[in-house]
Amino acid sequence: MNVLVARGCSVWISKQASKHAGVYFQFKPFLISAGIDERKPMNYFITFEGIEGSGKSTQATRLAANLESAGVDVVFTREPGGTGIGSQIRNILLSAGNEDLDPLAELFLYEADRAQHTAGVLAPALEAGSWVICDRFMDATTVYQGVVRGLPEDFVTTLNETASRGIRPHLTCLIDCPVDVGLERARKREGDGGQDRFERESGEFHEAVRQGYLSLARKEPERFVVFDGTREIEALESDIRNYVFKLFFENRKR
Repeated sequence: MNVLVARGCSVWISKQASKHAGVYFQFKPFLISAGIDERKPMNYFITFEGIEGSGKSTQATRLAANLESAGVDVVFTREPGGTGIGSQIRNILLSAGNEDLDPLAELFLYEADRAQHTAGVLAPALEAGSWVICDRFMDATTVYQGVVRGLPEDFVTTLNETASRGIRPHLTCLIDCPVDVGLERARKREGDGGQDRFERESGEFHEAVRQGYLSLARKEPERFVVFDGTREIEALESDIRNYVFKLFFENRKR
């Protein structure tokens, strides 16, 4: 998908960043140099989250295409793997042969991918005025490595904020579906021998991921919207498109 330049830029800085003074003052020069005016959002950062097989990647791609068809300048990307270096990190993280990967090492790999992705894709695209649609972002790390792997919440949050330079989504679309539905889709998509390291985790693991996401959505209702991932692909695409267009286009006209 082409990266085109539009006018105006808005990046939301999280409230959490202000709690970590050392981190916050690293973000300030970025905000000044980017010429960002948080009071006048012209472009948006939208992320998609969900368990394995939820359909989030399909819907993220379709929303990006719908926005582009409407004349919006869009960058579609993903984590991990949104850069050349990130693709190498992704291979390590998802390889079924790396089942002994230590949870702390796993966390640092995700944050390394995010730091490179933010510097090379997210920040430049948002500065240029493009919208960004991202398949997974820091909420995935909060849930998978924090909630499910059991790493300290404050530690994970600090690393997330540092690696992302304080950039946070305006909207997060959580595509929710039962674990058995998601895993069956993943199995059909990849085949029994092609499943990645996470898809091979137990049903209990994936249920913990699902509940972790739903808990985040309850904590941040101003950012999260939960969509029914059991709906037909086209129907769900329409649900998301209608919601996003109403939120960011129709409401802005009033």
